[in-house]
Amino acid sequence: MSRLIRLALHTVSALSLIALAASPAIAGRKKRDIERDFYAPAVVAPAAAPVANGSIFQVSMGYTPLTSGARATSVGDIITIVLVERTQATKSNSADTSRSGSLGLTPPSTGVLSKLFSASDVAMGGQNAFTGKGAATQSNALSGEITVTIAQVFPNGTMLVKGEKALTLNRGDEFIQLSGLVRQADIGPDNRIASTRVADARIIYKGKGEIANASRQGWLQRFFSAISPF
Repeated sequence: MSRLIRLALHTVSALSLIALAASPAIAGRKKRDIERDFYAPAVVAPAAAPVANGSIFQVSMGYTPLTSGARATSVGDIITIVLVERTQATKSNSADTSRSGSLGLTPPSTGVLSKLFSASDVAMGGQNAFTGKGAATQSNALSGEITVTIAQVFPNGTMLVKGEKALTLNRGDEFIQLSGLVRQADIGPDNRIASTRVADARIIYKGKGEIANASRQGWLQRFFSAISPF
């Protein structure tokens, strides 16, 4: 009997661990860890030791031309992205059709046929009308600033930037994540660039906590909304 009890306890423990690993909270933490690793600041490799070749000028010592000033150009340098996102879309269409027709015959007023038909028996008419209209409007706006780091520099001078800003408030957490490609020519003297100049931009603004949870449906209501045919 004790062996059966131990087997039952082990089974319950294994099922509990499986359910815990598959729970949304654990999955959310794993997703958060992946995001944190992706948006983590780039690690700058230590500078190589200068070569003792007797030359005063050494490229390996981080040479920067005077014409570039203090602009960020290397992996690990900091760039401030000014969020000026604003989009607006409007779509509308309408249709209006109508159709009508009538037919009338005058029966003979004399003879045998005049007694078989009357004027109302040979008159007919029809009418068809349709009116339809649809409209859709959507607008989005995002403003602010987020400072990111250069993660990779490509041979053509294009740079991959990415970063994250996390704000912990008294009623929840707010996260702003950004990644994309920028050109050195678009970076200002103060290392600032507008978000509209970021190619392949991925901007994520989300939150979690009491305020975020209160603004979304519960899991049971979302389930019935997904299967509802109405």
